[in-house]
Amino acid sequence: MDQATLDQARGGDGDAFRTLTAPHERELLLHCYRMLGSLTEAEDALQETMLAAWRGLGGFEGRASLRTWLYRIATNRCLNTLRDNARRVPSEPVPPFPVPPPTRLSEVRWLQPYPDRLLDGVPEHSPGPDARYETREAVELAFVAALQRMPPRQAATLILRDVLGYPADEVAEMLGTTATAVKGALQRARAAVPAVRPGPRDTDDDVARRFATAFTAGDVDGVVALLTDDAWLSMPPAPHEYHGRPAIAAFLRASTTHAAGRALTLSPTRANGRPAFRATLDAAPAGIIVLTTDNSRIAAITRFHDLTLTNRF
Repeated sequence: MDQATLDQARGGDGDAFRTLTAPHERELLLHCYRMLGSLTEAEDALQETMLAAWRGLGGFEGRASLRTWLYRIATNRCLNTLRDNARRVPSEPVPPFPVPPPTRLSEVRWLQPYPDRLLDGVPEHSPGPDARYETREAVELAFVAALQRMPPRQAATLILRDVLGYPADEVAEMLGTTATAVKGALQRARAAVPAVRPGPRDTDDDVARRFATAFTAGDVDGVVALLTDDAWLSMPPAPHEYHGRPAIAAFLRASTTHAAGRALTLSPTRANGRPAFRATLDAAPAGIIVLTTDNSRIAAITRFHDLTLTNRF
């Protein structure tokens, strides 16, 4: 960090401030997304972080790196959002057709996809040797959803320790707690996280092409043939989730019947480190579909029905 630039920023030079903070913005956005599970809320939290950093720069003493100081601000901004119930939980949409009974109803209805293009420029290195996940593993939808189900401080501890690799004493200082409390929270958080199964990436594109062909043709059997036995289908912000081939097939048949005669297209993109599609129905936006693959099969189909996200992809 250049001391002259820091001094200029402390003196009110906005350009100097942006020079200092711009290299960290994408990783801070990703951090806020992991904490909140919503790209929209993460963007708001990043703006609040930068505003707080600008106002508080005079108090930055340099005992920790600027990067660590910014992570502390961002983490606590997200915790404030979660503690104050200030998050915007979307209303439950009404299905446009009769749906089969779901396997379960998800509580994480605010989950949104994260465009892979925003991962460009995020450093793969960690601040310390304790990181257990690579960047792209720690943006998997199942991982992010698991974080949403934890108490917020547990989730923050897991991210700071296992994703970013900060040592326990630094995490304790960032969260205003003790290293012993950090250790306990980390143990509980690790027990609540599913095993990350990134799978062989070289098979993703082939599976995605086969899915797109079957899905756009209304070939339910063709889609189901690509699924693992324990696959899941979910549709945030709708809470409905379907587990296993028979349950998913029943929902897809109802959906396909409803869309019969309409032009469905899927345009390839990527989200959360996985193959994804921008869906349109009669040329109108119809959501984002993200596939989670496992050994050349599809382990999860997540169709996001928030149409405001389309232009992000």
